[in-house]
Amino acid sequence: MKSTVRFLSAADVSRALSMAAAIAAVRDAFVHLSVGDAEVPPRTTITLGPNDSAQFMPVYLPVGGKLGLKAVTVVPGNPRRGLPTTQSLLMVFDAGTGRAEAVMDGEVLTAVRTGAATGVATDALARPDAAVAAVIGAGVQGHRQLEAVCCVRPVREALVYDENQEAGLRFADALAEDLGFPVRVLHKVSAIREADVVCTATSSSRPVFADADLAPGTHVNAIGAFRPDAREIPGETVARARIVVDSRSACLAEAGDLILAIEEGRLPAGFRPAELGELVIGAAPGRADANEITLFKSVGNAVQDLAVAGLVLSEAARLGLGTEVEL
Repeated sequence: MKSTVRFLSAADVSRALSMAAAIAAVRDAFVHLSVGDAEVPPRTTITLGPNDSAQFMPVYLPVGGKLGLKAVTVVPGNPRRGLPTTQSLLMVFDAGTGRAEAVMDGEVLTAVRTGAATGVATDALARPDAAVAAVIGAGVQGHRQLEAVCCVRPVREALVYDENQEAGLRFADALAEDLGFPVRVLHKVSAIREADVVCTATSSSRPVFADADLAPGTHVNAIGAFRPDAREIPGETVARARIVVDSRSACLAEAGDLILAIEEGRLPAGFRPAELGELVIGAAPGRADANEITLFKSVGNAVQDLAVAGLVLSEAARLGLGTEVEL
């Protein structure tokens, strides 16, 4: 019997995915992760240079019978070459036969699944009336962050801050057209105080705002930093926020936002944050009151990739997307 693999381009993945469907799939995936129905070994990281790295992320989801392996490279200097900072590929296998089923571009998939996690977290933790959303970081991830927040809250205005004002203006113009409401460029990061939901999507290794910049009741989604020595969120904010993570083991090993706060004594040595999947099933509490600061910290988990890849494969088969290649 001849074996074929479906190759899916970034355009194929984009056509097959909607944010609303991705949020639902990722919500279920986080539940499987938290109750132990997914096997997700720690990612393997290879350092390629002072700021460059590659990560390899395996995952097995018995529900659906799929195996996945995502390979990601992060090269912050790439924009100067006209290339994305982050590039990736995802391979999907049938767990029952071990047969390779698909290879797909991971750039769009990663952005959407990361946005979807923010959508799940915002739905669980942000105030129901949250209407102003801000993003720090005018990149692809920032775009998907705001798109996801708009799926779960009645957002009427979006704010963007980026150290590169030209990038911020381009981002605002593109996003306003997509979202259909105003996107305002902030000239000072302190203006995020106007926001009900703040998303940080940067490559910074140090805090991108001050604790005093947050208004009471703000929900923060922190998705940029994924190394033990890097943080986007001030230690003061981490110390006073209700913290929820995508994966407890991964964040306590990789998330500098938490690790550095523990080292500074702002969080106890035995700190054990709730997982988002635990909130979804009611095994952990969410927001306590309208004035509480809530923080979702994500370093990314391969269970998200595989869940969203399942949507892509289903739609690709229905729409005839991709190219079948005989091995």
